[in-house]
Amino acid sequence: MKFDFHTHHERCGHATGSIREYINEAIEKGLHSIGISDHTPLFASEEDHPSPGGTMAKSEFPKYVQEVLELKKEYAGKIEVLLGVEVDFIPQHIDLYRKIINSYPFDYVIGSVHNYQGISIYDGKYWDSLTSQEKVKVKEKYYDYISQSAESRMFDILGHVDALKRYYSGYTDVRTEETDFTLKKIADNDVVIEINSSDENWAPGTDFLERALYFGVKVTFGSDAHKPEEVGNHFEAVKKQLKEIGFREWATFRERKRFMQPL
Repeated sequence: MKFDFHTHHERCGHATGSIREYINEAIEKGLHSIGISDHTPLFASEEDHPSPGGTMAKSEFPKYVQEVLELKKEYAGKIEVLLGVEVDFIPQHIDLYRKIINSYPFDYVIGSVHNYQGISIYDGKYWDSLTSQEKVKVKEKYYDYISQSAESRMFDILGHVDALKRYYSGYTDVRTEETDFTLKKIADNDVVIEINSSDENWAPGTDFLERALYFGVKVTFGSDAHKPEEVGNHFEAVKKQLKEIGFREWATFRERKRFMQPL
């Protein structure tokens, strides 16, 4: 079974193409399922659209859901279209987000950490300015957020876990016991992690996945496509890597229920 659970579209302000274009690309590439999972609005903001280049407007969210549901019906028999969403894990607003997300018929929910305790995962310059000891503490802060997101039981999938290795030079060389602690939390809370192939430097990497397998963490796949042509990128290569590590199955979703598929 070929699938992709992490795709975006033009509403978020930093992706291109309509939802229909992503679906058609998925059909062209022979996918059986395509999940649409654009970024949630900043629900806690008083403004409708405070981050035009980062998320969709609050007023667009119901339209997004309705469009995917209509396309799901239209494409039935051609490809399975799934209604997903990528939610930023923001601890102080978790109850608000949970209430809103639970009011819609999502097939799955991705929880991602893009900022933690005021630090952006993309801020490589900040990372480079730290001492070795400070880098350990920053990495542990990030893992603490991942652990909290797993414990929230709000998400079916944790998105691009360990993505800091793409932006923080030498990140994987910084060792901490928090890695295993976090993976145990993910396993204990029975949350799936995605292998995110949006960059040649997939997240998470092999070392992290080997430890994930040891702790019994389940995995799935998402391209994190921001252009229609990126749908399904590296699917077969990711599948091959998982088999080499020792995984024998991965997860798909429908109506917030998980189904394990053989690799």
